[in-house]
Amino acid sequence: MRTYLCMILLCSAMFAQSQECSYTLTGKIIDLHDNSVLPGATLIMIGEGKTVESDIDGKYMFSNLCEGTYSLQVYHPNCETQIFKVKISSNTKRNFKLEHHLEELNAITLRASVFGSKTKTNFEQKVTKKQLDRYTNASLGDVLNTLSGVSSLNTGNAVVKPIINGVHSSRVVIMNNGVRMEDQEWGAEHAPSIDVNTIGNITLIKGAGALKYSGDAVGGMIVTEAAKIPVKDTIYGRTHVTGASNGRGGSISSTLTKSYKNGWYGSVQGSLKRFGDYEAPDYVLSNTGNFERSIAATIGFNRFDYGVEAYYSFFKNEIGILRASHIGGASDQVRSINSGIPLIIRDFTYDIESPRQDVTHHLFKIRGFKNVKNLGKITLQYDFQQNERLEFDVRRSSDDDDRASLDLALNSQTIRLDLDTDNTDLFNLKTGIMAQYQKNVADPSTGVRRLIPDYERFNLGIYGVADVSITDNFLVEVGARFDYFNIDAQKFYRSSFWEDRNYDILFPEIVVEELSNQVLTNPQLDFSNVSATLGTRYKFNDDYTIYANYSLASRAPNPSELFSEGLHHSASRIELGDLRFDSEIAHKMSITLQKQGKMFGFSVNPYINFINNFMIIEPTEIRQTIRGNFQVWEYRQTNATLLGVDIDASLTFNENWNFYHQFSLVKGHDETLDLPLIDMPPVNTMNGLVYQNKEINNLRVELQSEFTFRQNEFPNNNFEAFIAETDSFELVDVSTPPDAYHLLHLHTNADFSLSKNSMLNIGVSVTNIFDTNYRNYLNRLRYYADDLGRNFSINLKITY
Repeated sequence: MRTYLCMILLCSAMFAQSQECSYTLTGKIIDLHDNSVLPGATLIMIGEGKTVESDIDGKYMFSNLCEGTYSLQVYHPNCETQIFKVKISSNTKRNFKLEHHLEELNAITLRASVFGSKTKTNFEQKVTKKQLDRYTNASLGDVLNTLSGVSSLNTGNAVVKPIINGVHSSRVVIMNNGVRMEDQEWGAEHAPSIDVNTIGNITLIKGAGALKYSGDAVGGMIVTEAAKIPVKDTIYGRTHVTGASNGRGGSISSTLTKSYKNGWYGSVQGSLKRFGDYEAPDYVLSNTGNFERSIAATIGFNRFDYGVEAYYSFFKNEIGILRASHIGGASDQVRSINSGIPLIIRDFTYDIESPRQDVTHHLFKIRGFKNVKNLGKITLQYDFQQNERLEFDVRRSSDDDDRASLDLALNSQTIRLDLDTDNTDLFNLKTGIMAQYQKNVADPSTGVRRLIPDYERFNLGIYGVADVSITDNFLVEVGARFDYFNIDAQKFYRSSFWEDRNYDILFPEIVVEELSNQVLTNPQLDFSNVSATLGTRYKFNDDYTIYANYSLASRAPNPSELFSEGLHHSASRIELGDLRFDSEIAHKMSITLQKQGKMFGFSVNPYINFINNFMIIEPTEIRQTIRGNFQVWEYRQTNATLLGVDIDASLTFNENWNFYHQFSLVKGHDETLDLPLIDMPPVNTMNGLVYQNKEINNLRVELQSEFTFRQNEFPNNNFEAFIAETDSFELVDVSTPPDAYHLLHLHTNADFSLSKNSMLNIGVSVTNIFDTNYRNYLNRLRYYADDLGRNFSINLKITY
């Protein structure tokens, strides 16, 4: 027996000696919510007597481990201590994610809201709250226009739409505080109904990679978010007051926020902006004033595992349209376009007369979330929007001045459910489903033919996006989205138009009733669209990162592209849509090389976008109506290629001086007609020299140079108009772009302490310092007048 026991002990000793105990366990300790690393975490291997701490990069390592399963206790200050099971059979890498307590969570959420990414493989640009504070008097389009690759399509001075990499309108999706804005589908002169003072930060995504929000962002996506509210007992606010010389007006905006450490919070914000006629260097731009007011309120409850928030905003804007753009006979129209100055110039006034827009937008949102352990964050949101648009024409009878010529009311309701499983170790998955119902009503009491008909639209979308970290430096992202659209419209067509387009042969089944000179139809259209993204991100080291992304975007035609037939008053033109349009399909490939350094940094972003069934609108002729003569702009589909590059660079000379550079180039080509595309942004570059000194009241002085080249590639859409007075035809030049121009701007600001808890920031700016005459190729009213002249402004911000 003794011999037998000795043999067993000997075999056991031999087995123990043969078991390999040289394995390692490595990884990082990461915050569950924003993936930031957690240094100083303590890891205890229970029962093994091994303890290590994570370093400054959140990394840890256990060595000399044998094969088996270990229990690991992970502790970090202000985090919930957790125990994980780890199976070791070779060298193993494992990241552990911890949940912060409520107070710490919100501190990190605040930081993540500024720097967090909406996609992993698309290069994103940010506009912080500090940068936004310099534009309290501007529109969202003006703010975005300061970023490389972003231009603006203007209708005068107050209607500004962003253009991203050469495309605009419904190809650029705007997510405002988690809600897709449904206010600009009807045309290029419908600016986003957003007060920039309600925005905490902006993320710009040049591409359709953010499938969580949309699959039809052919150009890109703008995501605006409100400032995060801390979870503690506090009350704070700020007030902006701005005055400007050009337009002789200003604005005031104020915000007050109250929060409690038990999670409850509330905030209210209001703005008022009033300007009279703006001025070009040599004359008043008559009837270009605007009167904007808005108010927004938020109330919510934020706990660690769950929360709920309700948000409401009201936005109203009255905008004058340059009076010289609405004129009488064909000879006046030709003379106006071909002359160097507006045909109508009046004395300065604050009055806003016809032609004008009156836009009212209501937005309500309620959102709730729940963090489910081992699953992720579930978010449910319902939102409602009502956008009412009134457009007033210059009517022949003064009795009709107060009666709108166009009266549209668009109601949108959306419900969405999202799941964000970013607490898994192998990969992160975002998925969700949304449903939207829209109803548009065009008021027939205007007495004017309805440009956009009554319609109902239903949209159902489902998406999934996953990212996998192959190594610490290499990440792959893949996603797909499916959207179904149904449009049910009630549309009157003129019989002549109906037959000219061959609709009587193509769509006889949609005719409801034939009247004397009109046809009542009931188009019911279905579109099924697939969108996708595939991208990678690779970090060479702490300085260099490269992004590569392919995105497939599918956009169903919007009602204005399908049904437009009549005078669009705010655009001063007749627009014609096409019922035969199919979905627009875009294949975009982009690559970005980014260097982040303390002294020198840059990003280079070349891209190419192949767009099939690209929908464009372009001028074709001048048509005489009982309200005068107007250009006719008609939609058509073609295959297009957009090729471009955006460059950003910055150089820090020392603690006080730095220089920045931006350059954007985009070329658009109509592959079907072998012609350049209309309305492509000309090459532009912006350079700035900045001086900052914290010792002198945080003084900041910025001299900014903006140079816009002449657009030399454009289609020839010129045509001849018959002039009855001379019984002859004259050429109407609507194609030739204006000359290149250079503008110089100066911006300064400094901080002054008012008390322990309040601060005054004073900013003084001068734009177009030399009062340069210029016309912007992308301003729809460039045919009739110069752009803005010199402008002095002062900006006061009090925080308390």
